[in-house]
Amino acid sequence: MCGIVGYAGNVRTACGKPLEVCLQGLRRLEYRGYDSAGVALTAPGMDHVAVRKKAGRLANLVQDIERDPMPEATVGIGHTRWATNGVPNDTNAHPHTSRDGKVAIIHNGIIENASQLRLDLQTEGYHFVSETDTEVAAKLLGKISDKIIEETGKPDLFKAVRRLARMLEGAFTILATDVRQPDIVVGARHDSPLVVGLGDGENFLGSDVAAFVAYTKRAMEIDQDQAVMVSADKVVVSDFMGNIVPDPKTYTVDWDASAAEKGGWDSFMDKEIHEDPAAVQRTLLGRLDENGNINLDEVRIDEHDFKAIDKIIVIACGTAAYAGMVAKYAIEHWVRIPVEVELAHEFRYRDPILTPRTLVVAISQSGETMDTLMALRHAREQGSKVLAICNTQGASIPRESDAVLYTHAGPEVAVASTKAFVAQITAAYVLGLYLAQVKGAMYRDEIAQTLDSLKDMPRKIQWVLDTQTKTVQEAA
Repeated sequence: MCGIVGYAGNVRTACGKPLEVCLQGLRRLEYRGYDSAGVALTAPGMDHVAVRKKAGRLANLVQDIERDPMPEATVGIGHTRWATNGVPNDTNAHPHTSRDGKVAIIHNGIIENASQLRLDLQTEGYHFVSETDTEVAAKLLGKISDKIIEETGKPDLFKAVRRLARMLEGAFTILATDVRQPDIVVGARHDSPLVVGLGDGENFLGSDVAAFVAYTKRAMEIDQDQAVMVSADKVVVSDFMGNIVPDPKTYTVDWDASAAEKGGWDSFMDKEIHEDPAAVQRTLLGRLDENGNINLDEVRIDEHDFKAIDKIIVIACGTAAYAGMVAKYAIEHWVRIPVEVELAHEFRYRDPILTPRTLVVAISQSGETMDTLMALRHAREQGSKVLAICNTQGASIPRESDAVLYTHAGPEVAVASTKAFVAQITAAYVLGLYLAQVKGAMYRDEIAQTLDSLKDMPRKIQWVLDTQTKTVQEAA
């Protein structure tokens, strides 16, 4: 999985904030990978990027920096790693640098043509110290950057990263910094998440909004095969060919940094179990309009298409698939059409029967589950409509779907899903009632009564939690 964070501040005044933002962001993203962590800092006057990285938990990196402080900076990038290419050690940790040390990058994903690119660079005299595909990208980016300087007489990291992205195969999000342009951080994404945080006199990048939510709740979506350049006062988005995206979509994060903290609980799992009632309540909030009709979040499916649906296929992985299995019974009962539940990683390979009258429901907590995303794309290629049930605003799955129903469960840090699971079931129930409304399978007062009973779920869940807590306390 891995986690990434980037920061661009005032280029006229180097300070400790780039490092602070990177370390704070990595702390909130550490659940995404804790084999190693590292940061890279840039400021005017540097002759090479300042890099520090350590194997193990983030605390190892923090202790190392406390013993030997890093320089003040104007921009920074940080990475916490779940090892894929190469064992978890100091050498394989990110960031990685160009041959001359002027460029540094961090990377999520897997670069599938890294072996060939490595061989090509080795024939040109490049040497590698790590086992990672990321170092290959770093060396190649350094080469491209130098070539652009030869061509134009000045550095252009944004152009260099776009050129690099066109050469890479696989899945990747890359952030890069260059000492010759100490006012910017550049990112690019292909089949891996990247989001921008919009600040005042500063801007942020992250693989998840948790990376910067302590500093701003304003976020900007970066779409598939797009690159972004952020400075203190500007954000520019383009495709990999350099065509500027005029109006990237922005949104407001609906939770704050405290939601990603333990808040006095012994573990995140304890905390998130006890957040079940609130998660269900937020998922149900505002679902009825003044006329008593059910609302979804974003619907780009015509009502006539909903009426024509004769089959539903739920695609999901892991816990989300279990939520689909629960929802199957309710939707079939209410709507009277068949519902199939498919594991997303098998979906494309069994040649499923899909028509324009099939509704595919993609369930994902993160909205970036790769198997589910690829299954979604296959369904759309076959002409089926796709509705996403997702917990993460601006993620790939809801963006590439025809409709989305957000669960609003808030961040889930614990590996075992709890509040996200019950929120997914709740959202799927709302979808079933919406389809019953559109297709006329239930009377309006029946739908309203059923929704009212769903709204009573938080109270019932809270009663169960209180009862269990009392039992445990009495046993102790």
